[in-house]
This record gives sequence, structure tokens and C-alpha cells, in this order.
Amino acid sequence: MLKVTLIPGDGIGPEVSAAAVRIVEATGAQIEWESVEAGAEVAIKNGTPVPDEVINSIITNRIALKGPLTTPIGGGFASANVALRKRLNLYANVRPVKTLPGVNCRFENVDLTVIRENSEDLYSGLEHIVVPGVVESLKIITESACLRIGRYAFQYARDNKLTLVTAVHKANIMKLADGLFLECVRRAHREFPEIGYEELIVDNTCMQMVMRPERFQVMVMENLYGDILSDLASGLIGGLGLTASGNIGEGGIAMFEAVHGSAPDIAGRGLANPVAMTLSAAMLLAHVGLTSEAAAVRGAVEAVLAKGQVVTRDLGGTAGTEQITQAIIAEIK
Repeated sequence: MLKVTLIPGDGIGPEVSAAAVRIVEATGAQIEWESVEAGAEVAIKNGTPVPDEVINSIITNRIALKGPLTTPIGGGFASANVALRKRLNLYANVRPVKTLPGVNCRFENVDLTVIRENSEDLYSGLEHIVVPGVVESLKIITESACLRIGRYAFQYARDNKLTLVTAVHKANIMKLADGLFLECVRRAHREFPEIGYEELIVDNTCMQMVMRPERFQVMVMENLYGDILSDLASGLIGGLGLTASGNIGEGGIAMFEAVHGSAPDIAGRGLANPVAMTLSAAMLLAHVGLTSEAAAVRGAVEAVLAKGQVVTRDLGGTAGTEQITQAIIAEIK
């Protein structure tokens, strides 16, 4: 039996996590869930949003499913999400974005994956006050991290029988930092000559994504660009409530998560949409080789959305968490 660390999360996290677990169990997947707590409430009690027991559990089990965690804005404790990625060396954030049936959005044929370098860039958190009124934040770009994410992107394309990788950058301005990124991705490309390759400046990429997103397949970029463009990509298919995400590390360690917020305003009210968490769980199943179970989960989600009869409020319907969870389970069975 596969043992998986479960981090329910803050706000609506426990609700959508519980829904995803029930849906996975409906496939017959033999999983033992080890639940551990992280996030805002844990930070209040323990002084840190990510206790050592959380890290130890994930290191032991190698696989985790995580609900949304609250991050204070402009103060308070550091991001628990960033802390988890750093401490576990989860260097690649992978976010597949694909049009779902029955969801009203501007495009019908989006099918791209944003691969975001997860370990450095401005997210290194190195900033200080130079003099009063002047703050300096350091953007850290290293050859090793850039080469690693470049190779991952091309390997992902090869594994998924895709033919194009787009490197996103701002090397026309940050000639050293983003220049190093491009140099490394070009080196990685030479190891995968059968995969097409292009480079696009980040602002042009944003325009292209909202005009003709169907041109993209695999997009690889530094941390900050990836944070922004992955949310933009989610908006192309209906929002973060429909988007799965995985964080991949070396040695087989991986953490899958819903990337939307903790939505404290609706927590405990049974209104949250569990689709993103459920699709993240499907990514987890595929990652550990349970491909038929993963396909069953995704197929059930798509079937429910296509029918349009049981839809949560964020998608224009009236269903609650329990209703859509039951509908997805019914499609599996």
C-alpha cells in the first residue's frame, strides 16, 4: 500500500482535501494517508508554519498532497509554500493547463504546461534596507538550477510526446541573469534535438497567451515569471479552481497541490470547489504509476463538468462541495 503525506491546509483546505481523498479512494487506489498540519494556525501555535514533523513525513513517504496554505501579505511569517519547496528541494513546479468540457471560457483548445523553476530567483527572499526608503531585493540565478529546469522541461516534452518547448525570459534587460538562464536552456536543448525550441520575452509571451494560447505546448521559465504566467494560463481555462499543480524534486520526492487560495471567507460553509485539489490528486496518481486510477479521476471530473448539472458557484452554478464530490464519485463508480 502506498503511503502519502496529506496536508489539509488552511481555510477551505480541509474541505477540498477531504473531497479529493474520497474521490481517489473511489477508484480503489490503495493509499494510506498520513495527515500532518501546516499553515497559519500551526504558525500561531508552534512559531513556524512548517514544523519538522511535516518535512520528516514527506521525506519518509516521498509523496504528498497539500491543500492551500495562507501566506500573510507584507508581514508575518514567511510563505509556508516557499518553505516547503526550499526544504524539500522541489525544484520544478509543473502546472498543466487544459480546456475542460462544459466550462465557459474564451478558448476551446488550450493544452499547455507551465514549468517553473522553483528554488531561486527573487523567491530566495534576500532583501534588505539600503538606506531608509530604499529596499534592495536580490535576484539569484545559478547555472546548476537553470540547467536542471531546462533538462526537466525537455524531458517532460519527450515523455509526453510533445514537440515544442518555449523558454520565457527578459534577457534584453537582465542580460546577465536571464542571459545565463537562456544559455543553460540552450545547452539542455542540445541533449534533446528532436524537440523544437523557441525563446520569447516575457511581456510578448503574455500577449501571445491571451491571443493564441494554442501555439504553446511546454513553457519553461524562472520562478517569478512562472508564478505570474501560470496564473494567467489558469485564467484561460476558467480559473485557479480548475488547475492542478505538482512540485517535483530529485530522488522521486514530489508534492501535489491546489494552487488557489485558502478562501477564509467561505471556509466551513461547504461552498468550495474541490476540482483543482482533485485534479492535483490525479497528477499524484499518475506520478506514482497509478495511471488508470488517474485517468478515472480526470475522466469523472470532465464528465461532471460536461453535463453542467452539478457546478459550484465559482463556475456559475449552485452546487456545494458535497454535491460535486458525490457527482464525481458517481461517475467513477
